[in-house]
Amino acid sequence: MDAGRPVSPAPGYGAAPAPGWLPYDQARGTMVGGPDAAEAQAAPVTEVFGAAHELVTLVNSRYAAIALETDEEDRAMAILDDVGWQLRLPVFDWTMTRGLVRRGGGDEHPMYQTADAAAALAGIHEMRTEAIYVMRDLRSQLGNTGVVRALRDVLDEFQASTRRSTIILLGSEPGLPAALRERVPTYPLGLPSDEEYRATLGVVAQALTLQRSADVALTPLDHLEVVAALRGLTLAQARQVLQHVATVDRRLDLDDLPRIAALKARALSDGGVLEYFPPSDDTAQLGGFERLRAWLDRARVGFSAEAKAMNLPAPKGILLTGVQGCGKSLAAKVIAREWGMPLVKLDAGRIYDKYVGESEKNLRRALAVAESLSPAVLWIDEIEKALSQGSADSNDGGVSQRILGTLLTWMSERTEGVFLVATANDIFGLPPELLRKGRFDELFFVDLPSPAERDAILRIHLQLRRQDPAALSLRGIVDATNGFSGSELEQVVVGTLLGALQRRVPADTTAYIAEAQATVPLSRSRAEDIARLRQLATGRFVPVSA
Repeated sequence: MDAGRPVSPAPGYGAAPAPGWLPYDQARGTMVGGPDAAEAQAAPVTEVFGAAHELVTLVNSRYAAIALETDEEDRAMAILDDVGWQLRLPVFDWTMTRGLVRRGGGDEHPMYQTADAAAALAGIHEMRTEAIYVMRDLRSQLGNTGVVRALRDVLDEFQASTRRSTIILLGSEPGLPAALRERVPTYPLGLPSDEEYRATLGVVAQALTLQRSADVALTPLDHLEVVAALRGLTLAQARQVLQHVATVDRRLDLDDLPRIAALKARALSDGGVLEYFPPSDDTAQLGGFERLRAWLDRARVGFSAEAKAMNLPAPKGILLTGVQGCGKSLAAKVIAREWGMPLVKLDAGRIYDKYVGESEKNLRRALAVAESLSPAVLWIDEIEKALSQGSADSNDGGVSQRILGTLLTWMSERTEGVFLVATANDIFGLPPELLRKGRFDELFFVDLPSPAERDAILRIHLQLRRQDPAALSLRGIVDATNGFSGSELEQVVVGTLLGALQRRVPADTTAYIAEAQATVPLSRSRAEDIARLRQLATGRFVPVSA
């Protein structure tokens, strides 16, 4: 079969611009071109290095097949088109709906009777064309022994010949059958690079200008800020976000950054594992925590240029454990706010998935997003829910052990820029490997607030609800709330004010004390558990308060 010439990559991606391609003038916000500019069609653009470079290396290394793991099919195909162009190899594309099609060249009719996976593989086996064969839906059919046998026959033929031919198993399904695992390397396609975001921004800006659907007012420096705001999104999400904000006021400029941040937070939270909080200027306050504050003030210096010049390490992270409701979650938010960093919350309990391999994939994706947003604070909430069974004798098929291994590897190998805040309520469920010296910069224990801290916490919640602490006898309320956690103190304030509104009377000291006396705090209902926590923490963890 005549494969024809390899398809050229999209303009700006490893090749000179194609005829009719009109670049977007970033400085002026206009198209470069004459009256025919409106006829230009935006093409997908990706980076020339990174993933394409790695895949070129793998193909040149004569791997008969590569498992390309990604949810971004369009981006992956654009990258593979460039790989084919660089290697002067045609690219064939197979789906179970169309069959096998050669990309580019103007004639994209499917080969006869190749919609069936086994038939398509048989056709590839009989061809003598050096090429890259992208099988989009094949990974979902690898439970079929006939399909696996046909694939192995093709791999045997490729490896026995001197031709450069490779099958790309494209899809998001993790894992491979045992018969293929040792023969097929897996390459997870990471999040887009800044170059890809910048190119996508240029394509969207070009389309908006050509269609006269929005004014684009972005300088080259503005582009850098928009690209930074898009980090962590897939290219499809980034494109959708840019089109959305431009549609709101028919304009794309730096005033759209808050809207981009809000849409990004929604997009990253849709999967249920991550929650994104942009850099915030909220006024949430943390009562007490003097030792933690002092440690953070010193650790922050590690991010400075002076520290880097002295080869001092940047801070890696902390573990906060202790009594429930005493401010561990609030501490994570306050750290991100005071350091001026975005906060990425990973809900450890939602990592697990019923499908094999999906749990590890969820964690890798979350860690990749955090790294793409650096400098950032990654908050793993209730980390024990993901790692409490991370032992060799757990009965979950080894999933929790692999989750633990993935996290520990990332913690030891990650580059600077992501500060990890892990919070745990049940320290007894944490594997000892996680608590080994050097995993975290410091291990902190959060106990019930002292009288002075209860005073500070009560003042914070009273002022937040426009109440004057000076009008009350705070000493009496502090004494009545001995053994209360921070969240329980908040509920005393809220409950008292709601009762006062209901009765249409002022909320005085007596009312606050009565509300406290009607509350059964955790320190009484779970006294034995708290005593065990304190005993374990003594000498092992640093108290957050003086």
